Amino acid sequence: MLIRSFAAAIAMLLPLLFSSLACADEAALKKAVQAKFPQAKVESVTKSPYLGLYEVVIEGQLVYTDEGFNYLFDGSIIETKNLANLTEQRKQKLSAVRFNALPLDLAIKNVRGNGKRKLAVFSDPDCPYCKKVEKDLAKLKDVTIYTFLYPIESLHPNADEKAAAVWCSADRVKAWDDLMLRGIAPAADKTCKTPLAEIAQFGQKLKINGTPTLIFADGQRVPGAVPGEQIEKLLDAAHAAK
Repeated sequence: MLIRSFAAAIAMLLPLLFSSLACADEAALKKAVQAKFPQAKVESVTKSPYLGLYEVVIEGQLVYTDEGFNYLFDGSIIETKNLANLTEQRKQKLSAVRFNALPLDLAIKNVRGNGKRKLAVFSDPDCPYCKKVEKDLAKLKDVTIYTFLYPIESLHPNADEKAAAVWCSADRVKAWDDLMLRGIAPAADKTCKTPLAEIAQFGQKLKINGTPTLIFADGQRVPGAVPGEQIEKLLDAAHAAK
């Protein structure tokens, strides 16, 4: 009976023991990675379920290392059974955004139809890819689109002024559509108070480095000029997940 009790106690303690060892390994690895890259922020180091590798997130970038931190692997892990890109799936989870945490009061709100599906877009008025996406967004139905004016001055010196003119317009939705779809710049007072600085600060916090960037209601973040058919599918999936 004593032996059985001891065995049972060991069985209960083993998972805790291995868990604490894993945490110790992760902490030691994080310290080693940070020492190697002192100028970068090492956000996390966690053991992955693949090949004994550890997942390392540095400045929002996902790489892998071995337990001795002898090598860094920068690439994708593909599951051969269904060719799923496990690294991309993980990146999507890491970059997910809580939709309700977005400062939606700082965005241009455009409700179409019943507005049940929701989408947030960070967009630059002089970004050609943003204009391409806007053409697809214009075809959407039963959606609420929140557009965050996100001019990137380093690329487009006049974008900030155009964004301010849109925000200062009496009808922001029309002003934005006119500018992005028809090339008609708003003749609005550009001196009104705008939320551009607040949006820029929030965007930097989310590590939004380019436009357009789309954020769906389920938190999925998709950068770049996404085809209209894909936007439809992602909107439906995000709405169904609620």
